[in-house]
Amino acid sequence: MSTIEFKDRVAIVTGAGGGLGRSHALALAARGVKVVVNDLGGAVDGTGGSETMAEQVVAEIKAAGGEAIANGANVTNEDEVNAMLAEAIKVFGHVDILVNNAGILRDKSFAKMEMKDWDAVIAVHLKGSAVCSKAVWGHMRERNYGRIIMTTSSSGMYGNFGQANYGAAKAGLSGLMRTLCLEGAKYDIRVNTLAPVAATRMTENLMPPEILEKLTTDSVAQAVVYMACDDAPNRTILCAGAGGYAVTKVFETSGVNFAEGEQTAENIAKYWDKITDESGMEEFTNGGQQGAKFLTRVQKGEFTA
Repeated sequence: MSTIEFKDRVAIVTGAGGGLGRSHALALAARGVKVVVNDLGGAVDGTGGSETMAEQVVAEIKAAGGEAIANGANVTNEDEVNAMLAEAIKVFGHVDILVNNAGILRDKSFAKMEMKDWDAVIAVHLKGSAVCSKAVWGHMRERNYGRIIMTTSSSGMYGNFGQANYGAAKAGLSGLMRTLCLEGAKYDIRVNTLAPVAATRMTENLMPPEILEKLTTDSVAQAVVYMACDDAPNRTILCAGAGGYAVTKVFETSGVNFAEGEQTAENIAKYWDKITDESGMEEFTNGGQQGAKFLTRVQKGEFTA
């Protein structure tokens, strides 16, 4: 088995002052990656701010013989993020890797959630990842190389009570990844998504201590190392937790087509078992494939009813 190596690579890791982001930064730095440790230094709900957390991680990296700088840019602020990229290029010469890890939590049931809490969570997770990705996009295209990693969640893929805002943001990141990987393919910009389960400030009150002990951030960070390397996959949701690794995929059933005059809600109900039949399911790699499936049947006159 060959060793994964990084030669003259530079990474920006957002939300890297603690938890998963800190482990991502340390794991990349341990393999020789120069790291921009970004963290606003706020509380779990996004309030407050200080560069101290980022500076502490930089100190750890330097103490271990690595290279890093701290940055306190707010990922939702385009000017601050563009300035962060400019600083990274000035200090290290270029940027090859972006790990979009910054996030906040404002959990409440949807009935009790205020829209300001919705807006704040969507802004940091979804807009923040878009702002940071947009900032590095042109630079990576010019260099014909880039590795971008989003961070989704089981809440975004499967739902979780009390996390309508968080789940929506995390689901949006999967959709963003699926489009960016298509647009970046010819420039060797590979875009993937991490779905982590780990003991962090965000999860410490959700699980018992004996479970949290198994959910190390270091094991999750190894998934980031893989998705950041030269031989990284593309368009993948890689799940990681407690030393386990899996891939989440979205499949579509074969479904049915109805002829004109038969396209009714009653027929949808009548043929529901066939519509939901999982045999012959497909994984599509772009949105046009779904429409092509249905239109091909129309052209061939293949109708269920």
